[in-house]
Amino acid sequence: MSVVVSRLRNGLTVVSHARADVETVSLGLWVGAGSRSEDLPEHGVAHFLEHMAFKGTDRRSAQAIAEEIEAVGGELNAATGVDSTAYYARVLRQDFGLALDILSDIILTPRFDRTELARERDVILQEIASAQDSPEDMVFDLAQTTAFPDQPAGRPILGTAKSVKGFKSTHLKTYLATHYQAPNMVLAAAGAVDHERLLAEAERLLAQLNSGTAPEPAPALYRGGVARNEKSFEQTHLVLAFEAPPYRHADYFAAQVCAGALGGGMSSRLFQEVRERRGLCYAIHAFASGLSDTGMFAIYAACGPDRAAELLAVLRDELLRAAESGFSEEEVGRAKAQLKMGLLAGLESSGARAEQLARQILIHGRPLTTNELIEKVEAVTLPDVQRIAGNLLASPVSLATVGPILHVARFDSLAAKFTHVSSEAA
Repeated sequence: MSVVVSRLRNGLTVVSHARADVETVSLGLWVGAGSRSEDLPEHGVAHFLEHMAFKGTDRRSAQAIAEEIEAVGGELNAATGVDSTAYYARVLRQDFGLALDILSDIILTPRFDRTELARERDVILQEIASAQDSPEDMVFDLAQTTAFPDQPAGRPILGTAKSVKGFKSTHLKTYLATHYQAPNMVLAAAGAVDHERLLAEAERLLAQLNSGTAPEPAPALYRGGVARNEKSFEQTHLVLAFEAPPYRHADYFAAQVCAGALGGGMSSRLFQEVRERRGLCYAIHAFASGLSDTGMFAIYAACGPDRAAELLAVLRDELLRAAESGFSEEEVGRAKAQLKMGLLAGLESSGARAEQLARQILIHGRPLTTNELIEKVEAVTLPDVQRIAGNLLASPVSLATVGPILHVARFDSLAAKFTHVSSEAA
């Protein structure tokens, strides 16, 4: 297996990981701009642009795009994140040229037809409405908004019904021209791919990408707060969050290990205490996510409205115990093993591997070797993990809930204690 990196004259990075044991190739274009690159009047435009990319180009109608990729058994999709946007495909090895031609076409010559734009606006409005029917989607959006208030990093990626209704083709064209610059993009492929042929096709199809410099996104400033949506659901959904290291920080992997030990699997402290011993909820998990300049450590759980206060009390006790006493060698060892498994499993999926390579280049400027990743995980020590737990309690708290809460006075008192602990630790 080999990873090869090249760069076109316009600044586009081309990376591939060839595998001789597969017959398919996953490839895509990743752009280092997502929802946090939007100004307030553009809220949701990155996601809208991603949708419209498949709705016709100068050479293909929306139907033609779907028919051409599916005629060879291929798949085509896209995703918008906070820091990046991706357009990707998976095809048989002999069809990668067609896939790259379609991907290049939708990026370089989108038509933004008025009729298609109106139709897709309705689709996105339905997507927003669907998210409002999902308490889990709602609570994570609310947690993000609470952690990063009044700034792009805290706004829902989908936009709002009001913002989406106001978009015209000029908004999409402006965002595309501003942020889709070749030096801010990566073409990544993994699987049955020949790098020299990929590079030649990229030169032919993507040389006309602009070679300018995309603007830096607005800083993400973690602030925290408490927010509640009492919409009627059967359960209370809760996200408790704190500031975490950004993905380039030396403590990034320590935060990942801490999240794993605290709530990353069935053997984790939170799963054992909250589900197995107390039966408070069906699912509970903790995770740490990073942005370029900050991050968020979050715990998610859902329980009956009458047990929300008890759940919050247990979370507080377990966080205090982790900060004061740390974790055992066995707990940290299990968390490291889970993290390594996730990293190595990505090598077995061509789609996951292509995404991994693209994100590493956007974040670090180069692919990281497997040994580097494993070494970063192995380098995390018990004191590192305990220090991360202590840092959480020194962070402002973000507490978001969706659904009814009984015993509200007790719940609010516990929430205030979280804030008190954080302010004392700071």
